[in-house]
Amino acid sequence: MAHIIARDVVVQFPIYDTAHRSLKKQLIHATTGGRIARESGDRVTVRALDGVSFEIRAGDRVGLMGRNGAGKTTLLRMLAGIYEPVGGALDVDGRTATLLELFVGVDLDATGYENIMLRGLYLGLSREEIRSRADEIAEFTGLGDYLNMPVRTYSSGMQLRLAFAVSTAVDADIVLMDEWLSVGDAEFRPKARRRMEELMKRSSILVFASHDRALIGEFCNRVFWLEQGAISEGDPKAPRN
Repeated sequence: MAHIIARDVVVQFPIYDTAHRSLKKQLIHATTGGRIARESGDRVTVRALDGVSFEIRAGDRVGLMGRNGAGKTTLLRMLAGIYEPVGGALDVDGRTATLLELFVGVDLDATGYENIMLRGLYLGLSREEIRSRADEIAEFTGLGDYLNMPVRTYSSGMQLRLAFAVSTAVDADIVLMDEWLSVGDAEFRPKARRRMEELMKRSSILVFASHDRALIGEFCNRVFWLEQGAISEGDPKAPRN
């Protein structure tokens, strides 16, 4: 059964060359971001996640909220395996679809069809799985003959369509998403939203960051508030005290 279990997890980033007193003072007195500590020499460490613990089980839809720099994206990247904790224990069990950076794995000099294969491999699909879904992905993009052309010839909206179509073709136990994706023009966006909702229904666990409280209330049964490296849980449908 898919699950995410974190026990006293710490993610931190060292910042060097902060010898200038005014810069160091600004960092130490910052009100956003993780906890900041002085270490030996000229190094300052930003503890983006500071000993956080939580459990997410099958059926959970978790919204992440907090001001910019609170650690929402850091948490998602940790769950995706991009950042490794320096302390504590993290157990993520289940196939994961990561909708954080849609263009990772995209080759601008390759064709659209070639990028369906490349992006699919990056997402962990086998070649057989990609081939079996290629026609459906191609149809969903609506790009037609452009799929035979290099992606560098596409508009930014066309590139987003392609990357989004491949990313959402994965059957995943866990879906990680940074902000709600708004892809393409007015005609394509409702289609993209329906596809996202279908992906979420197929998944066992959803974790996504957003500043939109109404969206969190619509899709989530739990909400994690992040502030200076700490996490507190609240009711996704109730205003925060």
